[in-house]
This record gives sequence, C-alpha cells and structure tokens, in this order.
Amino acid sequence: MQLIHSGKIRDVYEDRGDILLVASDKVSVYDVVLPTPIPGKGKILTQLSLWWFRHLADVVPNHVISAEDVPPEWAGRAIRCQRLNMLPIECIARGYLAGLGLDSYRATGTISGVPLPSGLAEGSRLPEPVFTPSTKATIGHDEFMTLGDAGRELGAETANELQRITLEVYSRGAAIAAERGVIIADTKLEFGRAPDGALVLADELLTSDSSRFWAAEDWHPGRPQRYLDKQFVRDWSSTITGWDRKPPGPEVPAKIVEATRARYIEVYERITGNRWEE
Repeated sequence: MQLIHSGKIRDVYEDRGDILLVASDKVSVYDVVLPTPIPGKGKILTQLSLWWFRHLADVVPNHVISAEDVPPEWAGRAIRCQRLNMLPIECIARGYLAGLGLDSYRATGTISGVPLPSGLAEGSRLPEPVFTPSTKATIGHDEFMTLGDAGRELGAETANELQRITLEVYSRGAAIAAERGVIIADTKLEFGRAPDGALVLADELLTSDSSRFWAAEDWHPGRPQRYLDKQFVRDWSSTITGWDRKPPGPEVPAKIVEATRARYIEVYERITGNRWEE
C-alpha cells in the first residue's frame, strides 16, 4: 500500500491497483485545515456518500468498489475505489442563491456566465438549477468557469455531458432530500475517466462538506438559513478577531465542535432515515 496523495480532508492510497480513499475528522474553512477535529466526521461523511452512491447509481457510474475490503483500522471511513484519470474541473450545481454564487450574482447578475433574474435575495430558489463549474486550484482559491471555459479545457462534448450529469444528480438528490426535510442549496461533484473512457462519478457525493444543506422548515429567503453543514464552522471562524484566513487556523471551542458534529449527524439521519451509530 502506498500513500499517493494527502489532501486537506482525505488521504489517497494505491493498493493492488485500486485506490483507497480515507476520510479524516479534520475540517477546513477558507482552504485552511483547522487544528481541532470533529469526532466521527470522516465516518459520517463516508457513510452518507455511500448511501447516495447506491441511490443514484442509475444516473451515472461511480468509483466505488467496496466499503468492506479496507484495512480494519479504517473501517467505516474508507472506500476502495476504481482508479480514474481525474478531470481538472469541479462540477457545481446550484439550486439556491448562497455563498460565492450570491457574491457573483450581486456583482454581475450572473454566476459562471449564466444570467439570473433580477431581484433575487440571499437564499432564493433559482428558477431552475444552474451548472457553475470551477477550477481546481492547487494554490489559492478555485475560480468560476463558464461552460465555454470548461469546453475549451475538456472539449465541448465532455463539458456538455458533465453539465447534464451534474444537474441530473443534483435534481434527483435534491428531490430525495426535500422529502426528508433537507434543502440542498448547491453541491460540488468530481468526475474521472475510466480506462474505457467512460465518465465516472468520484470523490464524495452530497455530503455536508461538498454541499450546502439547509433545514427546509426554517427556510426563509432574504437571510441566512439554518445550516446542516460545515458553514456553521465557517461562520464561527469569521468572528475570530485578527485571523486573516491563513494558516494556522484557530482552535475550535468544544461547544462549536459539538454543535457542528450534531449537524453532521442530523443531516445523515434525516436523509438516510437511519440512526447514526459509531
């Protein structure tokens, strides 16, 4: 077994020609890994991803080989995956106005070149979900791309197919979550190509780290929503006087850790219908 990449949240190993994706309990905000972990977070996100991979397998193939054929010390937080040639863009679907999408809309009336109606407020539902791809920055922050940019990077046919799949995954996932009282405001997907050239869904899927989850019963456009994702930690970190959003990040107080963990568990239980057990 060989470590081939250590990311902010996940480590990637090569094993017998496969990939082992191992999720940690670390949490990052503004591309900075905070020094305080969220206990159990890696397992919660892994199990939620696996649930979604199973339920959306008919939309697009995914990279999962096994969640059981992993080293016992990583049980619950590791997935054996197909090795892919990963694509150099992130595929983002947005159904509601929030985050960087809100900032772009306020500045230009568009997101990734997609024009939106005037008069929308923070948290507004968009007339229809939009595809807003971004770069994968190794240094600094990701940058919005247009569909045309993605086409120049990957070819128009591939970019159009990524748009179609991303919006279908989002729409199907959002409909399932809505039945369970969760709004998926937006989500980020990653894709790779299998040896036969097929597009394959990879990384994580519709988790509290890759998606913006809101409690549906508390949704009110025009103000911040009740988050069921890591936005809670991001908002807390923005109150730290003197932190310039550069490493090292601030220690997270125990009450913020516990409140964040509770949100990860709540969204897992709402969506899957299963009680979370360590």
